[in-house]
Amino acid sequence: MAAGGPYDLVIRGGMVFDGSGSAGLRAEVAVRGDRIVAVGEVPGRGANEIDAAGLAVSPGFVDVHSHDDLAVLMEPEYPCKVMQGVTTDIVGNCGTAVAPFEAARPMFRAIGPEVEMEPWEGYAGYLERVDATRPSLNIAALVGHGTIRRAVLGNAERAPDAAELSRMVAFVQEGIEAGAVGLSTGLIYEPGRYAATEEVIALARALDGRGLYATHMRNEGKYLLEAVAEAIRVGEEGGVPVEISHHKVGGADNWGKVRESIGLIEAARARGLDVTADQYPYTAGSTSLFAVLQNNAFNERGEEGGLGRADPAKVHIAFCPANHGWEGKSIREMADLFDLPAEDAAKKVVEASARTTVVIETMDEADVRLVMAHPTTMIGSDGVPGGSKPHPRLYGTFPRVLGRYARDEGIISLATAVHKMTGMPAVKFGLKDRGFVREGAFADLVVFDPGTIGDRATYDDPCQFPDGIRAIFVNGVQVADAGVHTGARPGRALRRGM
Repeated sequence: MAAGGPYDLVIRGGMVFDGSGSAGLRAEVAVRGDRIVAVGEVPGRGANEIDAAGLAVSPGFVDVHSHDDLAVLMEPEYPCKVMQGVTTDIVGNCGTAVAPFEAARPMFRAIGPEVEMEPWEGYAGYLERVDATRPSLNIAALVGHGTIRRAVLGNAERAPDAAELSRMVAFVQEGIEAGAVGLSTGLIYEPGRYAATEEVIALARALDGRGLYATHMRNEGKYLLEAVAEAIRVGEEGGVPVEISHHKVGGADNWGKVRESIGLIEAARARGLDVTADQYPYTAGSTSLFAVLQNNAFNERGEEGGLGRADPAKVHIAFCPANHGWEGKSIREMADLFDLPAEDAAKKVVEASARTTVVIETMDEADVRLVMAHPTTMIGSDGVPGGSKPHPRLYGTFPRVLGRYARDEGIISLATAVHKMTGMPAVKFGLKDRGFVREGAFADLVVFDPGTIGDRATYDDPCQFPDGIRAIFVNGVQVADAGVHTGARPGRALRRGM
């Protein structure tokens, strides 16, 4: 406990889950400025006092897998994340990131609204733009391999020569010097899919131990285990920690393989490699329809592709700028509309708009629960902004874990759930003084009702804020109060280790 009131904020009477995974402890939390200055008994008064009796108090949630790089600049209040308790977004996942700017622009057009922005110079420029924009939540960035590769090689299906690789290394180094938290790949997407393992290892080495390697692996279907082995090899030979993005397996014939992929993670950890994973708590994913076609998900070759086979009736259009009336319809419905086979109907949709995104159901609930229960798994939404029917994970991921999986089903404890979305990712991604309720930490805080917290977003009606969140603070400033965004924008760019 720290003395010396008055305080800007005191939260009294709540059960504090400090982010470490320890059981909740009834304590008061005092804030001055942007920092927590006391946890325990706080005798002094606060300018703002919150009665948290019967409520939980936790660190703000860290979304380790987001695609909000541009969205937070376009819509700085960003309520879809803020209102579910996310106080820090990690952007630049799946190899698609913000620099170099000219290479990034067409890639982002594939997953979000087409907008024009003043260019920035490298990752330093992007992080400066975040600071100037002041969104409602904090932003940390990964360097995107796919964007770098496009800048140097375009969509060439070949290895870089020595000079080209040197340019790619320089881009990675600029990002890390600017404060990026690591390197990401998207090895089922263009142009990352054309990179050999050796290329990725070379770029991982360029991190020089500063940051981690996060990967949307080359395969999440039949060859899941080979893809996990490749990710581990990059970590071991590149000398960096590994984060396996959205750990899952697609295709009914592959369900259950996550037991073996978990075994590979455990074996690598036993050898000394820091390898973890993240997960969204749903059996459906979301990606571009172009990528679904490129991975042959609608034909017999789908088992060899990175996504596994997909049922056209379980692939729904989330965003189609050419025809918003198609949003929410399945590819099976589009096939009936066009009187075409499903794959041809999907191609026709992509011809109308290459930027079409879909929600695709290929996973098994038992696998979701198994991955969630494993101590190496963190939580990330993988939400894709845009369209009238986005995947509900964009609005509901974190309350869904706390409500359905922790409280209702007991897959993990409430303390463990909080740890997976706060302290654990803050340590892994090098977010200094974040992710914990303790003296000296930044005052990113969520006050919620453990008895009612839960997601309301559904596949049919995805743009719904959750239940049960009483208050949210970012850097000591209240951004949500009883389910209403305050309009405050206290977020900032977070740089690795700072």
